[in-house]
This record gives sequence, structure tokens and C-alpha cells, in this order.
Amino acid sequence: MPGIATMSLDNMFCTRCGDGFETNEKIVNSNGELWHTNCFVCAQCFRVFPEGIFYEFEGRKYCERDFQVLFAPCCGKCGEFIIGRVIKAMNANWHPACFRCEECNVELADAGFIKHAGRALCHACNARIKEDGLQNYMCHKCHGVIDGEPLRYRGEVYHGYHFNCATCGVELDHTAREVKHRSGYAANDVNNLFCLRCHDKMGIPICGACRRPIEERIVTALGKHWHVEHFVCAKCEKPFHGHRHYEKKGLAYCEQHYHQLFGNLCYVCNQVIAGDVFTALNKAWCVHHFACSVCDAPLSTKSKFYEYDERPACRRCYERFPQELRRRLRRAHQYTTRR
Repeated sequence: MPGIATMSLDNMFCTRCGDGFETNEKIVNSNGELWHTNCFVCAQCFRVFPEGIFYEFEGRKYCERDFQVLFAPCCGKCGEFIIGRVIKAMNANWHPACFRCEECNVELADAGFIKHAGRALCHACNARIKEDGLQNYMCHKCHGVIDGEPLRYRGEVYHGYHFNCATCGVELDHTAREVKHRSGYAANDVNNLFCLRCHDKMGIPICGACRRPIEERIVTALGKHWHVEHFVCAKCEKPFHGHRHYEKKGLAYCEQHYHQLFGNLCYVCNQVIAGDVFTALNKAWCVHHFACSVCDAPLSTKSKFYEYDERPACRRCYERFPQELRRRLRRAHQYTTRR
């Protein structure tokens, strides 16, 4: 809270309005800055601070309400503004007292937590749930406990031995492959499941990313087959969706990241240099972007230029530099050359 005092100030001025102070006028002194009482107001709503309480951010002062609205995060549980310590977890912000285990309700701010099935759990509850669930899937057909990996079929889990391969009749396990028709499942289909041997004989391509059958559009690249949405840039992980890709050491890259990692980006526009590349000062430039950094006059391969702050300067601008600056630039160039 700022101090309010009564004093005589002859050569002092208000920080906000710049006017002086009357003799014996009440003033506000905040961190060595002086204000008229009517000038010491919120930077957002321009109202006097209630009870003199304010919050400061980046050199500007705000009343409590405006500070909360502008800068304070909202708690993911209670929805109130958070003033003070903020817990960032589960893609949200929390009061320390609001961030609790979703099983036993113990506070997690200092104890740590584990994300399990989209929920924040303490270590003890996570261990208990993990132990209970190893891995007690319930078969959708016989309602018995499934020991080991379940067979997943049409959104449900089963014991694999409830099904047989639609081709050879062998009893199935969790490695069975499901095959759809182009128009979806046929109404009278009893079984669309196949053992791995029969599935491979059908010649249905397998996605190189998810290892699942590809039943619709297919992308063939890098010696493999891919679902359209799974054929992505190795750097940004965005699908190509038919756009051009670049291959390097068995990986695919979009144009921007391929040139960023292995090619040339213009120092000025940061775009891939599609045409001729001008290389100078350990940088690459579009030919039409290579220009004097002082006057923007275009430079060419035959132009005389000088290095100035790691950028080119034309001869005319260089000769206008102070003599001391030119001397230092020459020394720096000679030192770099010797190294």
C-alpha cells in the first residue's frame, strides 16, 4: 500500500499529469514516485484504488478487479480468479487447494500426481487402480474376466476364443484382424475377423504408422503404405494430404522443414529459396533480398560490400561511417579471418 504524507514540495511533479503540487497538499508516494491523490488511479478503469490497494504489472498499476480480469488465470475447478500460486496441470490452471486427487480428494500441489485415463490421481490411488485393473477387462459376450490382451471387435472387448477366422476357421486371439467392406459392415455378417495368416493372404496393405489395415484411401511412400492421416511430416507431424513431401534418411518432411533442416531459408524473408541462392556472410539470401542493411540498395554478386553487424553494407554507406567505426570493423574482419 502506498504511503500518504503531507509535505512541502517545490520542485516535484506528479508522475501522471506532470503538474506540480500545492504547498501542504496530500500526495501519494509509491516506490519513490509522487502522484496527486486524484491521479493515482487504475491504468484500466481510471478509478481511485479502493482502500489504496493495487496490483502492479509491467510498470502499470491496476485495481484488484481489472488485474484479475486482464491477467489472473481462472481455476479449473472453482472457476474463480487465482491470485498468488498457480498450479498448471491437465491443460488447466488451479488453486493449490483445488487441485486434488479425483479418487481420494487429497491435495496434489506438493505431492505430485499421475495422469490416468484423463484423470489426475495421487501415486497411491494410481498404483491401486493399476493393480486392480491388470487388466480386468470384462468380456462382452460371456461377461467373464479377460486375462491378458482382449480381442477388440466393433467397439467392445472379448475373449479371442469366442471367434474363429472367417476363412480357415482357426480359433482367434487378440492378434486377429478386422476387415470392413467399403460401405461399412454388411448387415448379415457374422464375423469379419481373420487370423494373421489369412489376413496377409488377402493382400490388404498395413499402415506403416499404426500397423492397422488400410481399407480406404492409401498413400504409398518410403517403401510403405500409410493411412492418409498417418502420413505426416517427421518434424511438425502435420499430414501431407497430397501435398509434396521430401524424403531424407527414411523420413518424410514438408517443404518448409526439409529446407529448414537440410536446405536454404532466406535470411530476410525466412522462406524456402526456390531459385538461385546468394550465399554471403555465412547466410543464404534470395537474390532480390540481398541488399544493403543501411540504405536497402540492391546488391549483386559483383557489388562491393562490407560486413556490418553480420549484415552487408554497400560501399557508399560504409564510407559514410565514422572513421573510428570503420577502423573497428576492419579489425574485427581481420580477427575473424585469422581465426
